[in-house]
Amino acid sequence: MLEFIQLLNHRYQAILSQRGHDVDKIIYQQRIDQLILTEAFMRKGRFIKANKRQPLQVSVIGPTQAGKSSIVNVLLDSNLANVSPLAGHTIHPQGYAKQDILAACEGLQHYFGRFQQMQQHQMPRDRHDCYSLSHVDSKSGFLPECVLWDTPDFDSIDSATYKEGVIRAIALADIIILVVSKEKYADQSVWDMMAALEALHQPTLICLNKLSEGSEALLLNSLKEKWQLVRSDSFPEVVPLYYQKNIGLPLWPNSHRDLLKKLSSQVDHKKQVRYEQELVQKYWPEWLEPVVSEHNAAIEWQKLVDQGIKQALESYQRDYLNHPHHYETFQHALAELLALLEIPGLAGFLTGARKVLTWPIRKMMKLGQKRLHIADSSQELVLLNQIAEHTLIQLMDHLMDKAEEEHQRLWWKEVGSLLRRQRQDLLQNFTQAALNYHLAFQQDVEKTAQRLYHKLQEQPLVLNSLRATRVTADATAIALTLHMGGIGIHDLVFAPAMLTITTLLTESAMGSYMHKVENDLKQQQLQAVKQRLFIESMGNVLALLPEQLSSLTHFNITDAQLKTVEHQLTEKRHGLRLL
Repeated sequence: MLEFIQLLNHRYQAILSQRGHDVDKIIYQQRIDQLILTEAFMRKGRFIKANKRQPLQVSVIGPTQAGKSSIVNVLLDSNLANVSPLAGHTIHPQGYAKQDILAACEGLQHYFGRFQQMQQHQMPRDRHDCYSLSHVDSKSGFLPECVLWDTPDFDSIDSATYKEGVIRAIALADIIILVVSKEKYADQSVWDMMAALEALHQPTLICLNKLSEGSEALLLNSLKEKWQLVRSDSFPEVVPLYYQKNIGLPLWPNSHRDLLKKLSSQVDHKKQVRYEQELVQKYWPEWLEPVVSEHNAAIEWQKLVDQGIKQALESYQRDYLNHPHHYETFQHALAELLALLEIPGLAGFLTGARKVLTWPIRKMMKLGQKRLHIADSSQELVLLNQIAEHTLIQLMDHLMDKAEEEHQRLWWKEVGSLLRRQRQDLLQNFTQAALNYHLAFQQDVEKTAQRLYHKLQEQPLVLNSLRATRVTADATAIALTLHMGGIGIHDLVFAPAMLTITTLLTESAMGSYMHKVENDLKQQQLQAVKQRLFIESMGNVLALLPEQLSSLTHFNITDAQLKTVEHQLTEKRHGLRLL
C-alpha cells in the first residue's frame, strides 16, 4: 500500500507539472498534500514498529507569524529556535531534545526519506529537503520526555516550496500544538489543516497567542465554533498566552504547566495501523477519481474496438463467406477432391481410410508452392485487408469525435495519435497474419476434401459417376494446373469439370452432406479469421494502446494494480498490509 501511495503521488505531481493548463491545479495540489501526509503517516507506522521505545514526538504548527518559534523557546526554556518578525523565517523542520532522547531516534532518517539531516546553522535557505535535530541542555518544566519540532508555516505564499517538510513533521507528531494569534485564528488555511489532521487522531493543544486583556473569552468561543464546524472530536484544551514585553516572550500559565504531560498519556501507538487505514479510506475515492476515469475511458475504447471487430466480421461474412461469387474456399476443397479423382494412379493409394488420412498428395506435389500461388490469387486476402483498413479508419473517426468531448479529452486525443502513428505497422502485421492464416488454413481445406472423398466411398454410384469425369481433358488439366500454380482458385467456379462435380454432388445422395461440410468449413474459417486476425493480430494490439500513454501526462495504473491494492484495503480489517 505504501508503494502505491508513493506511485499515486508521483503521477499526480508529474501530471500537474506537465498538464497544469489541463487540470484543476488547486484540487491536484490538495491531493498531492494528502498523499504526502498519508505516506508520511504510514512511514511513521514503520518507524514505530522498528523502534518500540521511540521518544514522544511533539510538533508545533501554525500559520504565518503566529509565534510558533517563540512558543518552542518558551517550552524548551531556551532561545534555540530562531525568532524573526519576518514571515517565512522558519523553512525547515527543526527538532529539539536532550542528547539521550535524540540518540534513541534511530530510523528517523528513514522516516524523512529523501530529506537530509543537517546541523541547524548549516541548513541553506535555497534548499528545502532537509531537517535538523539539536540537543537541549536546559530542563523544561512544561514538556514530557520528547522531541519538540518547530515547523514552517503552512499558509504563506512561499509555503508551497517547503510544505512537504511541514507535512512530514506533522505526520510524525504524537501530539500537535496548534499556535494561532488573534489575527490569524480565523484563517481558512488553519481550519483546512485541522480538518485534514482529524483522521490521524493526534492529541491536540491550541495555543492562543498574542492576546490582549479582555479578548480571551470571545476568542475562545469563536475557536470552539470553528473547531466544531470541521471536526467531530472533542474541542481541545486552549492555552491563552499574553505577550510579556520585559522578556520578549509569551508567558505560559502555571495552570497549564502539566497539560502536555497529561496529553502524552493519550498517545497509543497500538492503534497506529488502524488510523492509517482510516486515513487512506478517507481520501481513497477522490484520489482515484482520475484513475477510475481513465479506466472508464479504456473500457469505452475496448467497446469501440469490439464493435469494430464485430462489424469487420459481419462484412467478412457478407462479402465473402456468404457471397455467391466471391466465396472460393469450398471450391478449393472440391478441386482437391477432383485432384484425388483425376490424377492418374492416385486412386490406388486411397483404397482405405488409413491411406486417405496420410494424404499422399502432399508428397507427390510441391504443396508449399501450391499454397503460395493459391494465396497470391485469393479474393479472401484482398477483402480481409480492405476490411482491416476500413476498421482502423472507423476507429480513428471515433477517437476524433471523443477528443472533441469534454470528458478525458486529452486521453482520447493521445490514443488517436498513437493509432495514427502505428496504423501502417498494424496493417502490415495484419497482412502478414492474414497470409499466414490463409496458408495454414489449406490444411482445413484438404481435410474437408478428405471428408468428402471418404463419404464418397460409402456412395459407390456417386463415386463412379464422378470418376467418369476423368475421361475429360478439362478435369485432368484443372487437377494438374491447380497444383502447379497455373490457375487461380476463383477461376475454378467457371470450369466445366467444376460445374460437373458440383452438380453431381448437389443432386446426389451426397447433396445434404456436402452442404453440411461446406457450412462446417465456413464456421471453421469464420472462427479462424476472428481469433487469429481480428482478435490476436488487431484487437489485442488496439486494446493495449492506452498502456502506451505517457505516465508523465496520464496515471496509467492498471485495473489489476488497483484491484490488488483495494483488496488489501477491504480485506485487512485490522489494518493495512504494508508491502
